[in-house]
This record gives sequence, C-alpha cells and structure tokens, in this order.
Amino acid sequence: MLLSRIVRNALKRPRAAVADPQVPFDVAVVVQTVLRPSLERAVRSVFAQRFEGRVQVLVGVDKRLGNAGIVDRLAAECPAHMHLTAFDPGYSTSARYGSQYANFFGGGMRTILSYAANSRLVAYLDDDDWFAEEHLETLRAAIEGKSWAFSLRWYVNPANLEPMCLDTIESVGPGKGIYAERFGGFVCPSTLMLDKMRCHFILPCWCQAMGPKGNGEDRVVFEALRTRFPDDYGASGKGTSYYVVNVEDGMYPVRERFIAASGYDISRLPKNAADALRHA
Repeated sequence: MLLSRIVRNALKRPRAAVADPQVPFDVAVVVQTVLRPSLERAVRSVFAQRFEGRVQVLVGVDKRLGNAGIVDRLAAECPAHMHLTAFDPGYSTSARYGSQYANFFGGGMRTILSYAANSRLVAYLDDDDWFAEEHLETLRAAIEGKSWAFSLRWYVNPANLEPMCLDTIESVGPGKGIYAERFGGFVCPSTLMLDKMRCHFILPCWCQAMGPKGNGEDRVVFEALRTRFPDDYGASGKGTSYYVVNVEDGMYPVRERFIAASGYDISRLPKNAADALRHA
C-alpha cells in the first residue's frame, strides 16, 4: 500500500547527522498540529521525500490535545539532510481558546512558522494529510521564477486511508472548479508552496477567518494570492498531496457523488464520523 511504503522509506533514512539550521534550507515545510496521531504519518511523508536539497520541517503545536511525545519521536527519525524545528509555546494563539486570532484551527501558528522558516520557499501540510514522495521535487520545479505554486490532490477514504480519485473539482487553482464563480477558484493548503519573500505581506492571512465559525483561512490566503499574483504562479499538474475527506464536512455529499462518478465503490466509504473511527 502507498502509505505503508512512504512510512517504511522514511524510517530507512539516515538519522545520525543533523542539518545545520543556520544555513538556509532549499525548502521548508510548515505543519501546524494539535498532536493528533496522524501527525506521525504527515511528517514521515516529508522525511520520505526524494527531494535532493535540504529541507526544514517546522512543527508548531497550537494546542496540546494529544501526546507531545510524538514530536520527540519524529525528531529522532529526522533524516540527515533535514532538520525538524519544533515550536510549542504551551498555549493556543486562537480565539477558539481565548486568544487573539480569528482562525479557530491554528490561530497564528502558520504565520509564525512561515516567518520563522529559514528558507525562501515554504510548503504547507495539514497534520491529517500527507505528501507523495515527489511532492517537494515537483512543486520546487513549478515555482521556479514564480511567487507561488500548487499541486493537485487525491481524495482519501477516512476508513482505510485508500486514495480514491484525483480531486478535479475543488482544489484546482484560479478560475477553475466548482468554486470558480463564487471564490475565483481554490487551492488547498497541503498543495501549496510560496516564495515567502514575494508573498511576505500575505502570510498574516493565515491568522484570519471568513466567519463566526473561525474557518476559511485557506480561502482568505487563496484570495490574496489570486488577486495579488493573478498570473504569477505555477502548477505542477500532479496529484502529490493526499487529503482525507471529512464525513462531517458540508461538502461531503458533493465529494461523495463525484467520487462515485469516478468509479470508486462508495460502499467502502463510512457513513458518519463514528463509522470512520470504527473502521480506521
């Protein structure tokens, strides 16, 4: 299975020497987390990248809702050409927990880590998603001479972590997909890479939200990128990010119909969150 191969390859990488964090990295990957168990899968998919350059992995703990030992275990596995930088202030910066920033899902964490990254190129990864082995390599090529770039993504079954079909309706870029008319398109954070020096003033958008539910920061960032750099982006055209569908998301019925139309047997999908947990 693809996922198990990614984990096995990550664990085979050398662990002895640690990359000097003062020397700028070729690429940085920002991962905000509340310490869900899936963090290990996400970060190990970064460790398994076949990217030949140096990579900084920044893991920011927004809220300790899981086992903090996960970060220590991952740091011990970090390959020699990578460096894991952990940031855990001991509190959340989100208004959800009584702090300042409107984004309920990370507060200012992505902004903080983006500025802290010792690399001009910054990719993003949600702690329940993961990358294919060629993700950073192909995105790095796509962003050459551009301000930002994105890949495509796969919809993943939450019950068994099986990739179901390529998302060709949602996270497909500016002016495309089912959000083209209302939002001008869309790009999922886990498919995104920014040149942070060109996008310097867009980074605070990660702290924001679109409404009282504290979500939508991804749309705020996309809107800023789309309007500020309408023709200054690259697209790898490859499905190198894996997105686990949420059965409680309002878009789930639309995704379910699309996945069924792709030929995937939707009887394999869970019917609700409890069912997904039961089969995980």
